[in-house]
Amino acid sequence: MDSRTDQTGQGKASRARRWSLSRLVVGAGVLGAVAVGLGFVIFLFALSSEERRPSRNADGIVVLTGGSSRVADAMELLASGYGKRLLISGVYPANRADDIGRSIPERQSMFKCCVDLDHSAVNTRSNAAETKRWASERGFRSLIVVTSNYHMPRAIVEMSHSMPDVTLIPFAVIGDKWRDEPWWSSAATFRLLLVEYVKYLVAEVRVRIDWVDVALNPSTEDKPRSSDSAKRSSMVVAR
Repeated sequence: MDSRTDQTGQGKASRARRWSLSRLVVGAGVLGAVAVGLGFVIFLFALSSEERRPSRNADGIVVLTGGSSRVADAMELLASGYGKRLLISGVYPANRADDIGRSIPERQSMFKCCVDLDHSAVNTRSNAAETKRWASERGFRSLIVVTSNYHMPRAIVEMSHSMPDVTLIPFAVIGDKWRDEPWWSSAATFRLLLVEYVKYLVAEVRVRIDWVDVALNPSTEDKPRSSDSAKRSSMVVAR
C-alpha cells in the first residue's frame, strides 16, 4: 500500500514538473515573440522616410548595389564634393564602368577619374569586407554609405563591425515605390521589410558573438577577420 502510494505521489510530482517546464517554455516563447514583434515595429518607425544630405563631407563614398537609384544618388554626392572617390560595391561581374556610365550620361566622365568597381561582393557582409580593403588601401578614415533606407541598419552593422576605426555617415536612399505606396498597404513591401528585419537580427547576433569571442580570446584579434573589435559607429536615422 505504501509503495503504491509513493509511486502515485512520484507520478504526480513528475507530471507537475513537466507541466511547469511546459509553461516555462511557452511563456519564454510568448515573451520572445513579443520582443521580436516590438523590435520590428521600432525597426519600421526608425527607417528614414525622406532623403537628407549628409551632415559632412567624407574621404570616400561607397554605394551598395541593389536599388535602381542608389548609384545615381551616390554619383550626385561625388559630383557635389562630398567625397574624393566612389566605390560601387557588388557590381555584376559582366558589367563595366562604361555600362554603368551609360545609364548616367551626365556623370559618365567621372567614371574615368574617381570611381572604382567591386565585382567580388555578393552580400552585405562581403560588401563590408571589400569596402574595408578599398578604404584601407587609400587611407580613408571616413565614408558616406549609400544604400536603401530599409537596408541601411544592416549595412551599418556590417560596416562598423568590419571597420571600427572608420567614421560612417549614412545616406539612405528612398525609392519611388516607398514614397508612393506606404509599407502597410503593400503585402510585398511588408514581406520585404520583415525579411530584412530578420537578416538584421541575424547580423546583430553574429556580430555580438564575434565580440564575445574577441573578448575571451584577445589573441584572435590579430588574425585576419572580417572585423577587428567591438566598437560601433553611431548612426542617426532621420525620419
